[in-house]
Amino acid sequence: MKKHREHFSAGAYGLFILAFVGTALLCVCLGSVPISLRDTVACLWNGLWGTEIPAGIAKNIILNVRLPRVLNVALCGAALSLCGAAMQGLLQNPLADGSTLGVSSGASLGAVIALALGVTGASGGVMGMAMGFAFLSLLLILGLAYALDKSLSTNSIILIGVIYSMFVSSILTLIISFSGEKLRTITFWTMGSLSGTNYGHAGLLSLFLALCGGVILGHARELNAFAMGEDNARHIGVNIRRVKLTILIAVSVLIGVCVSIAGNIGFVGLVIPHMARMIAGPNHKRLLPASLFSGAVFLMLCDLAARTVLSPIELNIGVVTSLVGAIAFVTIFYRAGKGRDRGC
Repeated sequence: MKKHREHFSAGAYGLFILAFVGTALLCVCLGSVPISLRDTVACLWNGLWGTEIPAGIAKNIILNVRLPRVLNVALCGAALSLCGAAMQGLLQNPLADGSTLGVSSGASLGAVIALALGVTGASGGVMGMAMGFAFLSLLLILGLAYALDKSLSTNSIILIGVIYSMFVSSILTLIISFSGEKLRTITFWTMGSLSGTNYGHAGLLSLFLALCGGVILGHARELNAFAMGEDNARHIGVNIRRVKLTILIAVSVLIGVCVSIAGNIGFVGLVIPHMARMIAGPNHKRLLPASLFSGAVFLMLCDLAARTVLSPIELNIGVVTSLVGAIAFVTIFYRAGKGRDRGC
């Protein structure tokens, strides 16, 4: 019997990187002002090595507007997709994603409160409030789940997370109703947008993706064990409670950072892991890296569509991901259902 690789080969990673770089270049080239691939590559190359950029190249558009935005979009997509794959494996639920815990809702609440009160501080106030509320939400949800069930079972966590999300949604609606002149800003933010993001945001996302993403990727073996059920995982030596808390904290922190910078972007963590699973299979040692790269490419393409489809009008990226994600999700499960019917 042929033995399947547990990890991707160097060639497979090469293809992922090629797809990532190609998509990033496409997104930097295209926009309300199209720039040729040759000029884009020349500008990026000279900018990287600190040499003089040839005259006639739209340096400001490439280096100060599009490149930082594309980097932030890619990092957010990678983080959200990775969190979704981890949550689906941890909770053994195909409908789980990074927002299942309700942490995404908590981060949104913090950011909306900051926007409503005008506590912006060059976006630091919004970011700080979002991350703070994300962490407090995690503590509250895990505390309630522990009070309900000392074993922190999957069903308890999902139940508390859903209830908490509904509660926060009602508070958000109440705040938006009384937001007055800040209604437009809050509404725009809640639909997700990465316009105006800079290299500082990209650095912050890179740092947390490296730290929290490294923790998630390092628990691929344990997530494979969870796929066999918590009892079986416990029998082969997995510390169920410790692994759950570790992954939940890593996912929550990463989601909180993404929401604080990009707002609410739906369906990435829900749909992309299913697509990646069709490519990489269920083994999390392959699925997690595939989800990370696929999420980055997917969100970059969605952001490109948001910027160009109705140019010069720019759509919120959350609108595009919801439209594309909903169609993709229905298609995936329709095909999966047809496959099960044929197998009967």
